[in-house]
Amino acid sequence: MTAEISTLPSAKTERHSKRFRQVGQLLRNTRAARAPQTMHFLSALRFSPYLNHMSILRVSILTTLVAMASLRAEPSPAEQKVLDAIKSPGLSVVHLWAPWCSNCQAELKSGGWLKIVKENPQVHFYFISVWNGGQDGRAMLARFELADQPNLTVLADPGPRGKDHIKQFAGMPVSWIPTTWIYKGGDLRYALNYGEIRFPTLQQFLEDSQSEWSHTGEPKIE
Repeated sequence: MTAEISTLPSAKTERHSKRFRQVGQLLRNTRAARAPQTMHFLSALRFSPYLNHMSILRVSILTTLVAMASLRAEPSPAEQKVLDAIKSPGLSVVHLWAPWCSNCQAELKSGGWLKIVKENPQVHFYFISVWNGGQDGRAMLARFELADQPNLTVLADPGPRGKDHIKQFAGMPVSWIPTTWIYKGGDLRYALNYGEIRFPTLQQFLEDSQSEWSHTGEPKIE
């Protein structure tokens, strides 16, 4: 005899279904009740004077940062002149200094700069005063007969002295003065980035920069 399977819901099943419907309705009612409050809260936030002020502040800060970045990206007139000059096929010496710098003064008092500038007329020297508020220090250079030398150009970077001073020039880091670089045809040959220079060493570097460093025809090591 085949048993009949009842498809009618039991009383227990009916009670569970009713409870589920009640819970679902309660959740829908809660969401519906909270929706206007949530929208009102978000709307209040959106038009809050405080948030508007913060948004304006963020835009102002961003604009300032962009402006500062663009200023840093543009070289100063002195820097641009040096960037153009070092591309020449001849030798160029870029010297960063400042009149108040004791190491720079010691170099001048030794007479080394005057001697090397006069003995190398084929080399062009660029004396750039940095960390000095845009003052070129020409008066001090004139005291040591350097300001009017035909193969020497006096320039000044506009940057200040102190914690906001420039930390690079012509794409090179600047952490100390005096600093001296030797270029030929746009290529950096030697960089003396720290302290007073030894002028016999500088003279040797100038001579070496003219060398082709060719050993063609010399016997090779077997």
